[in-house]
Amino acid sequence: MPKDKEISPSGDDQPEIFEDQFEGKIWYVIVLACVAAIGGFLFGYDSGVINGTVQAIQKAFGTHSTGTGFNVASILIGCAIGALIAGGCADKYGRKPTMLITALAFLISALGSGAANNSVVFSISRILGGFAVGAASVISPAYIAEIAPKHIRGGLGSLQQLAIVLGIFMAFLSNYLIAKVAGNAEQPWLFGYEAWRWMFWMEGVPSLAFFVGSLFIPESPRHLVAKGHHQRAHLIFMKTRGGNVQKLIKQITKSLHGDRPPRYADLISIKSGRLYPIVVIGIVLSFFQQFVGINVVIYYGAYLWEAAGFTEAQALQTNLLSGAVNVSATIVAILLIDKIGRKPLLAIGSVGMFVNLAILTTIFSLAHLDEHGQLMLSRNQAIVGLTVINLYVFFFGVSWGPVVWVLLGEMFPNKIRAAAIAVGASAQWIANFIVTFTFPPLLAAIGLSGSYSLYTIFSLASLFFVVIWVRETKGKQLEEMEM
Repeated sequence: MPKDKEISPSGDDQPEIFEDQFEGKIWYVIVLACVAAIGGFLFGYDSGVINGTVQAIQKAFGTHSTGTGFNVASILIGCAIGALIAGGCADKYGRKPTMLITALAFLISALGSGAANNSVVFSISRILGGFAVGAASVISPAYIAEIAPKHIRGGLGSLQQLAIVLGIFMAFLSNYLIAKVAGNAEQPWLFGYEAWRWMFWMEGVPSLAFFVGSLFIPESPRHLVAKGHHQRAHLIFMKTRGGNVQKLIKQITKSLHGDRPPRYADLISIKSGRLYPIVVIGIVLSFFQQFVGINVVIYYGAYLWEAAGFTEAQALQTNLLSGAVNVSATIVAILLIDKIGRKPLLAIGSVGMFVNLAILTTIFSLAHLDEHGQLMLSRNQAIVGLTVINLYVFFFGVSWGPVVWVLLGEMFPNKIRAAAIAVGASAQWIANFIVTFTFPPLLAAIGLSGSYSLYTIFSLASLFFVVIWVRETKGKQLEEMEM
């Protein structure tokens, strides 16, 4: 495609005008961010829908703990690969086309997961869904960061996490309502198909919404500048930012420093032959976000509380409570992140998660097993446990949940942003897979107290990492980010 004619700045002697002189259409920017965040909603829904179906799938396919762990975690294999592929696709073809392909992958995965009659078909469908989730985890934060003015970029970036937790909550709610109407997840429901199948098929609705919404949003203006389409970028920037757009385009062009397309090799310093420190920080952030154990609560919440003596209905109700807490915490994060900054929120979250996980580990260690090896909690232990686990969810939801996605979207220089986000997100999915796949064997080998003690240690370690290594990005323009 021919490049647009470059728009020259109106004089190099003009002072730099940054995004604090915002003159764009704020509601237009919010609408664009919300459409991109539907990818996050599907990310959350696809991650949470497995919760409440674990035992039904285990019985339907005749699997044991390891096989069940793979069925649950199979999506994460696709997530890691999808995140890596999406970065290259986003740089080569654009953010918008990648979103459209991602929406179709979500739809096909939802239909295939519900229609599966054996573990192989189910796992393949979930891996395809993982490609979509991995792609969404890269594209949505990148797109939002690239269209958002800096004074609200943290809040808009947090929409990704809000959409994720809303997706998780809606999956929990859908699972609960379907199971309640059908009797349980194993019982037949509409047209004679088991309830657990409908839990997956319900994802088709937001998948179509994401596809349709992506048809109508513009391409990322910063991507257009990278491709040399300056006139198209100028028109979009006038609506999303306003002010001296010509100066901004020149600044972006300068930050890209070259006509060669971005490559993963750009993440490695020519001088040292190693990954740039900022890329390593992004990878470690992603690992810590998962190693604190949040997805054990998301994927195995119902399974965990049934192991503690709750009925299926009671366990699904506790999931709804945790989902509501997560949504509320993310809203708090949106209100705070551009005021107090990214780094302080991460530190507060690490402390809160550590304290509550330590208490929860103690409760589980004091509980006893019945003659069938089932964990038994007293009424007081169960009440304290539910309170503490929801406090843990709150501290995660106000900090590591949204802030890591915001940082991944904005902490990298323009030249390497898509590739660096892809690597960071892929690392997150690898860590997610490790935590999710190992939980059933850990539960069988060392029990809940042993498993949760590991997540407690990682929560404490995350605090030291934040204090020593994480840079604050509050109030900075994307073009100010350095290697």
